[in-house]
Amino acid sequence: MKEINDFDQAGLELTILMPCLNEAETLATCIQKAKASIEKLGIQGEVLIADNGSTDDSIQIATQNGARVIQVTQKGYGNALKAGINNAAGKYIIMGDADDSYDFLHLELFVTKLREGYDLVMGNRFQGGVQKGAMPFLHRYLGNPILSFIGRLFFRIPIGDFHCGLRGLRKERIQSLSLVCDGMEFASEMVVKAAKKNLYICEVPTTLSPDGRSRPPHLRSFRDGWRHLKFLLIYSPRWLFLYPGAFLLGTGLSALILLFQGPIQLFSIKFDIHTMLYASANTIIGLQLVSVAMLIRQLGTKLKLFDSNRFLNVIQETLTIELLLVLGLLAVLAGTLWTLDALSIWKNARFGTLYPSQTMRTVIMSVTLTISGVQIFIYSFFTSVIDFFSSSGVRNVDI
Repeated sequence: MKEINDFDQAGLELTILMPCLNEAETLATCIQKAKASIEKLGIQGEVLIADNGSTDDSIQIATQNGARVIQVTQKGYGNALKAGINNAAGKYIIMGDADDSYDFLHLELFVTKLREGYDLVMGNRFQGGVQKGAMPFLHRYLGNPILSFIGRLFFRIPIGDFHCGLRGLRKERIQSLSLVCDGMEFASEMVVKAAKKNLYICEVPTTLSPDGRSRPPHLRSFRDGWRHLKFLLIYSPRWLFLYPGAFLLGTGLSALILLFQGPIQLFSIKFDIHTMLYASANTIIGLQLVSVAMLIRQLGTKLKLFDSNRFLNVIQETLTIELLLVLGLLAVLAGTLWTLDALSIWKNARFGTLYPSQTMRTVIMSVTLTISGVQIFIYSFFTSVIDFFSSSGVRNVDI
């Protein structure tokens, strides 16, 4: 990547940004280290504290140590950082927590990569070294590795430490992402949206030390871990809905068709109507999941949360509302005809006892087709609703 040398010397090149909520014990140390790093780098920079409602002496300590302070009234880690990014005077921003766990004395690699043209430079604590007691056991060996793996798998981001809080940003490029999360999941949102917008991302090693506070950290392991995971899942409907749905739909429909012909013997195992009933459930659930995935993708594309996908566009252009309505109608009609056939069989038995191994095949197939047809109906109208309400001509509608 070519080096970028378009910095306007009249302004600041670097802002070191720290979100703050009652960090009086460690804030002065962090600011002093950040200022020492700016001096060592010979760079025009500032230290910016985004205070999120501190009730201790944090604001006074920050100003006494030469930092610029903004007060952010909306609570939340994400809100503090969004305000800090928007108010930063520097072209580049290096953000990190004010708990003295991140190494503000050694920021050379972050600045170098930003100058080379990278938009997001992630720190990697596992490459740089995690000191004893700096990270809880479950975070180090379970939470972080799993969430980082999911991030790499879902979004194809070659980042080893998905949730490192020390990271470098190119201000205008990060602002273009329109970040919205207000809590800890803001860290995930930044990486995911940066990848989806094809920003240049890299990572550099950094260290993690035990934080210098005497109180527990703001991070809540299970609550914030779930918020990160929830965001990753919601932002990847392929993995949450499409792939599981396609698997259930494919296997369920195949088994349904095979078992409709009669029982299947596989070695000593016999598959009959009970298996067929589960196959029906798989088919219905699979169709529902695929439909939801397509709707989320369509809505996300309209809202510019997802990039347009050529393959999905072809599917949606082919499956017009008229075609879907016809398919849904045919499915309901077929289900109704099979229902009438089942009623005819029951009538011939003088509405008495039936043999489940024979009649249940017809009943299961009729119910499956009827429910699937209704689902297709609903899906077709939802696609039209999304198109209607996202069109430029629609503003306010009273219902």
